[in-house]
Amino acid sequence: MADTFENKKAWWRISLTKQIMVGLIVGVLLGWLKPDWAVETAFLRTIFLNLIKVIIAPLIFGSIVAGIAGGGSAKKVGRIGVKALVYFEVVTTMALLIGLVVVNTTKPGVGVALKGDMIQMGKIAENHPMNFVETIVHAFPSNIIDSMMRNDVLQIVAFSVIFAFAVSAMGKKGEPIIQLCDSLSQVMFKFTSYVMHLAPFGVGAAMAVTVGHMGIGVLVNLGMLVGTLYLALLVFVIGVFGTVAYIIKLPVKQFLRAVKEPFVLAFMTTSSESALPKAMEVMERIGVPKRIVGFVMPTGYSFNLDGSTLYLAVASVFVAQAAETTTGIHFGWGQQIMLMLTLMITSKGVAAVPRASLVVLFAALHSFGLPPEGVAVIFAVDELMDMARTSVNVLGNCLACVVVGRWEGEFDDNKARVFGTPEEVRLEAAEGNLAFAQDASRGE
Repeated sequence: MADTFENKKAWWRISLTKQIMVGLIVGVLLGWLKPDWAVETAFLRTIFLNLIKVIIAPLIFGSIVAGIAGGGSAKKVGRIGVKALVYFEVVTTMALLIGLVVVNTTKPGVGVALKGDMIQMGKIAENHPMNFVETIVHAFPSNIIDSMMRNDVLQIVAFSVIFAFAVSAMGKKGEPIIQLCDSLSQVMFKFTSYVMHLAPFGVGAAMAVTVGHMGIGVLVNLGMLVGTLYLALLVFVIGVFGTVAYIIKLPVKQFLRAVKEPFVLAFMTTSSESALPKAMEVMERIGVPKRIVGFVMPTGYSFNLDGSTLYLAVASVFVAQAAETTTGIHFGWGQQIMLMLTLMITSKGVAAVPRASLVVLFAALHSFGLPPEGVAVIFAVDELMDMARTSVNVLGNCLACVVVGRWEGEFDDNKARVFGTPEEVRLEAAEGNLAFAQDASRGE
């Protein structure tokens, strides 16, 4: 069977990542040269994102229930949860600190006039971030069907964990449910592989619409702010993620090969949801147990938003610097540290809020007496910054899966070693993971 998979890969076939890059380039050119045509391609982006969203609820539910009830225990899940949350808090705190240092070094807000689209700002203000207590209450759904319809990841995770404990407690009577959920997760991974064939079109359309609406100038407007964020994220990835990788002896080459497609998808679509199914798949393929992936990855979407957290630090101080240019009032280090502590708490509740990071930013500015017009200014280039912070969020959650897997002593180095090789095809096929084997055979 493995030979059959290998033979299907034709000499002219290019990888999905390269197809997505081609789609990106075509999208930029179309948005620049034919903006009227570009705007009309929005339906392709919508179809792609809708197909991705429909995967999320059954995939998370199936993976968590099969992983926990099929071999886990309440004690193990509790231990994994504590380790994951400790890691999340340490890493997001480092993200805030790095963002604070970089933005105070480059000072992108100095001399910037605070004006922008007040209509858009008003729409953002209609939402509000959840505080810590509200986030905890929100995690427990009153209607799981409604939660799945809204793709509320935190509520789906909470329900799935409790449901898995109930299935596990039923003993033999629960075994059919475990088999069903295991099959469901495998089917959804296969479903994902089909949807991924549309990724180049969805990504190309997303970029075409953005450039078509805002013009090619969107790629250079407020360049200092965008450059500061990208610099801070680069420092964070190399410094923090690099240190973590060294400590846990991460197989870096295989890990980067595994995360490149989820990373590119998140970057091009500015949607963590678009990358979630593929990220969960490749983390299992690289050697992280199903139950750890099924718990850590979705939970990280609410509590481990490294890129978004760093963005909040940069954007809030940017507004403070711009406000000082206008008012002459200095926003000192003491105030900035208090602002960071506030963001550390409020950023945990951003997952369920539309245009989440801007909502939290708006609330933080209001709380510290900073001009809300800053949000409107940032909104003009938020798409470019959203690309960077979303992709780093995905990268951070993939790394978190490996960290917890290694911390639990359950990371499979052999799977990591063979990832992306013909040997992986044979290994996955032998274990009955046909969807994984087929993706491996195509180099995906």
